[in-house]
Amino acid sequence: MSSMFSLKGKTPLKLSVMRHEKKGVPNKLYDVVIIGSGPAGLTAAIYCSRAGFSTLMVAGYSWGGQLMTTTKVENYPGFPDGIDGPELMSKLREQAARFGVEFIDADATDLDLGSRPFKVFIGKENYLGRVLIIATGAKYRELGLESERRLLGRGVSYCAVCDGYFFKDMDVAVVGGGDSAVTDAIYLSNIAKKVYLIHRRDKLKADKVLQDKLMKLPNVEILYNYVVVDILGEDKVEAIKLKSVGGGHEKTLSVDGVFIAIGHIPSTDLVKGKLELTEHGYIKVSNGTKTSVEGVFAAGDVMDPRYQQMVTAAAFGAMAALDAEEYLRKKTSNQ
Repeated sequence: MSSMFSLKGKTPLKLSVMRHEKKGVPNKLYDVVIIGSGPAGLTAAIYCSRAGFSTLMVAGYSWGGQLMTTTKVENYPGFPDGIDGPELMSKLREQAARFGVEFIDADATDLDLGSRPFKVFIGKENYLGRVLIIATGAKYRELGLESERRLLGRGVSYCAVCDGYFFKDMDVAVVGGGDSAVTDAIYLSNIAKKVYLIHRRDKLKADKVLQDKLMKLPNVEILYNYVVVDILGEDKVEAIKLKSVGGGHEKTLSVDGVFIAIGHIPSTDLVKGKLELTEHGYIKVSNGTKTSVEGVFAAGDVMDPRYQQMVTAAAFGAMAALDAEEYLRKKTSNQ
């Protein structure tokens, strides 16, 4: 869900509305406790609070998710001129606060899903919820290069759909060999002048249908058995340095952008051993956003390995809130 031009090094926006926000109260019973404050969590909070449920958001010390470190989001509906990521997240938070959502800007440290109501621990304090919505997101898997982080938002991206537009008629590289990398290369081939696909193995891992489509593209060149050892440029990406696997041969490619597509790491440490996860580590859901524990729902990138977009995360947040509302209404009617 990234977007070009990083705010790296800058302090996240401080909301004037924070002075008017309600702070969560330990040991208070809430109808809904939401963990995570990205698009999924904040959308869920808006829906739950508007439905009349007392709602607590455990926002985290770094609230707002990935969009708090990016600007110029141009693919979210309703903003024809684009909008800075922090500004958009601030508006979402302000909207949630307006409807009475309470906030804690700290990280949840543990969960007790074995008793009712559920307990969310922040250090020694605990917060009680009849329903939980887990919206802790996912992190992009990184190459681990210093230059990768330094040039993030200055030519380095983890989202071709988000940022490809900025590289029209330029030369770009995609790093990876799975479905995501090949899909990104195909997508970028319609925008960029030249696309290099860099893969560390001698064959791609992507589905054959995707590979067949990729091979037909005249402006895509695949470089097998190479790894990226450095990304060159001071204020923006200018080139990448490659090293062959085994042989040690090095080469430099002049590119304007580098799209890293080597997977995601879902933020599920808090729920490991407590909720059922998929083979790739995402929270497993069924019948919408229901998890393996009744009354616990999941939304956004923490349960979505496929789309990983702000608009889909917000949609999953709305779904989780509606599922939670249905659950709470049924519980109330049966009492």
